[in-house]
Amino acid sequence: MWWFQQGLSFLPSALVIWTAAAFIFSYITAITLHHVDPALPYISDTGTVAPEKCLFGAMLNIAAVLCIATIYVRYKQVHALNPEESRIIKLNKAGLVLGLLSCFGLSVVANFQKTAFFIVHVCGAVLTFGMGSLYMFVQTILSYHMQPKIHGKQVFWIRLLVVIWCGVSAFSMLTCSSLLYSGNFGTDIVQKLHWNPEDRGYVLHMITTAAEWSMSFSFFGFFLTYIRDFQKISLRVEANLHGLTLYDTAPCPVNNERTRLLSRDL
Repeated sequence: MWWFQQGLSFLPSALVIWTAAAFIFSYITAITLHHVDPALPYISDTGTVAPEKCLFGAMLNIAAVLCIATIYVRYKQVHALNPEESRIIKLNKAGLVLGLLSCFGLSVVANFQKTAFFIVHVCGAVLTFGMGSLYMFVQTILSYHMQPKIHGKQVFWIRLLVVIWCGVSAFSMLTCSSLLYSGNFGTDIVQKLHWNPEDRGYVLHMITTAAEWSMSFSFFGFFLTYIRDFQKISLRVEANLHGLTLYDTAPCPVNNERTRLLSRDL
C-alpha cells in the first residue's frame, strides 16, 4: 500500500499539490502572454487578466473545497483523540472556525480580481492569510498540548518553526504593503501589473511579493505535516432510513447502512 492510500493522507497531499498547481499554471500563462513580469509578481496578479484568471479562479475554488475537507478531518481527529479535554475541545472548535473563514477568504480572492474589486479582494486576502495564520497558530498550540501523549515532540517543533516562518513573512508583507499603498508612490499602484527597477516603490513591491509567496509556502509546509496524522484516520457516513418507502406513512424500523465517507478506492 502506498503512503497516500493510508487513511485520509491523500487530502492534505491533494490540497498542497492542487493549490501549487493553480499558482504555477496561472503564473506560466500570465508570463507567456506578457501580462505580468517574471520577477516575483503578486500571486493575485497572475490571476487578474483572462484567460489565466479563469484558470486561477476555478482551481482555487476547488482548493478551497479541499481545504475545508482537510480542516474538518483534522477537527474530527483532534476531537476523537481528546474527548474529555475541555481546553483542547475549545481550541479545536476555534481552529475549525478560523480554518473555515480562511477557506471562504480563498474563494473570495479567487473570484474577485484585484483590479476589478480591490476592497473585496483585500478582504478575502485578509481572511485567507490572517485567519489561516491564526488557524496554524491554534493547531500548533493543540500539538503542544497533545505531545508527547498523542504524537512526538518533533511534530510540535516542526509546526512551531513553520508558524514562525509564517509570522515573519506576514509581518514583512504587512509592513511593506502598508508603506507601498500609503499614497506616497502614486495612485495607480492597484492597477499596476508591470514594474521596473527605476519605479518608485520598486523595492517595497519586491519585498511585499516575496513575503506573500513565502507566506503561501509556509501554508503548504504546515498542511504537509498533516499527512502522517491523516494516515491514522478514516471517516464513515451513516444513512438512517425512517421507512421502507418515501410515502408519508408511519415510520417503521429498517436496517441502517454505514459506509466509508471517503473510501480508499478513491
